[in-house]
Amino acid sequence: MNDPRRIAVVGLVGATPYGAAALEAIGSARVVVGSPRHLDRLALDAAVTVVPIEGSLDAILDCITAHDDAGEAICVLASGDPGFFGIVRMLGERFGPDRLAVYPAPSSVAFAFAAVGHSWDDAVIASAHGRPLMPAVRAVAHAPKAAVLTSPDNPPEAVGRALRAAGAMARDVTVISRIGEADESLTRTDLDGLADGTFNAMSVVVLLAVDAGAEVGPSGLGSRFGLPESRFVHRDGMITKAEVRAVILSKLALPRTGVLWDIGAGSGSVAVECARLSPGLEVIAIERDPDQAARVQANAAALGVIVEVVVGSAPDALAGLAAPDRVFVGGGGLTVLDAARHWLRPGGVIVASYALMNRAADAQKRLGHLVQLQVARGVPIGGHGVRLESENPVFICWGPDDG
Repeated sequence: MNDPRRIAVVGLVGATPYGAAALEAIGSARVVVGSPRHLDRLALDAAVTVVPIEGSLDAILDCITAHDDAGEAICVLASGDPGFFGIVRMLGERFGPDRLAVYPAPSSVAFAFAAVGHSWDDAVIASAHGRPLMPAVRAVAHAPKAAVLTSPDNPPEAVGRALRAAGAMARDVTVISRIGEADESLTRTDLDGLADGTFNAMSVVVLLAVDAGAEVGPSGLGSRFGLPESRFVHRDGMITKAEVRAVILSKLALPRTGVLWDIGAGSGSVAVECARLSPGLEVIAIERDPDQAARVQANAAALGVIVEVVVGSAPDALAGLAAPDRVFVGGGGLTVLDAARHWLRPGGVIVASYALMNRAADAQKRLGHLVQLQVARGVPIGGHGVRLESENPVFICWGPDDG
């Protein structure tokens, strides 16, 4: 290695590193860290200290730190591209990116898509390896082209069962197992076959829409937000209007991951749009009316997203839910707003809408920001022109605003 004080991170496929620099990094190391299967298959010098990756990763990082403090040249082995859902993230957090010299091999996902003869630059990729299953499922449930990395905790069949329970779109499924090994295998099936089968846990599951013309992205609507009311089943106009919804979504400043509550969800238009725009979010809609709760489920299914629906009245229904990073309060008054503020995680954002000025003024005191929206839509008058038809004014409060 050019700089012995850098920690080499070398990706392997099977036991094969890619490129002369990767080979040199392994050969120059005095300490080699890797899974037992990688260590067993490399011809390492007897003087090299080997550290198997077993048990707690924190303990492994502590061991690497000790060898690094002793000034020893270290090489960490990983599968495929270690910067792609791999150990580079943890090493970078511990030692800093400038301390790492990364030598990637092709990722398992690249090999998986190559095996099925498809490009993957437009695919949604998620990992259930060392991560919770449901965020991966939410990310790929309605993506026409996707792949999921699996693990012993979340094998391919668990992915299949979760996708089926979430009402995922029909797929052609390919499970590619033990990529780069002598016993690599490929199984073609569908979602039911995936859910009901048994597969090697160390696999990549490739999911392709049965309809080859399907557009990438939930519902084929791209990143558009503030969908027209006609896209949702709703009762007697009881729905957050598209223009108002667009502002609410802007003020929520949705993160890529985390938890969002939509309290007093009604038809669920805000919850559904949040799930569409940020598939990694866990979106929970709280609605006391069972008929409206059913509409939330129907709208989520129609627009290809996963929304958990809790039937109950806030604030009591909030107890026991995962603490939120974002909250939209569409109903319930100030008591519900105060409960949401209590449960909100540090750094979170609450947005609330009101029809009455006095409630909005009280909410502004709690949250810090207030705006009135007055929307007027153009309506044709025969063949003579257009008049403006006003909607009722809406007050939107939000806070904190750290941006």
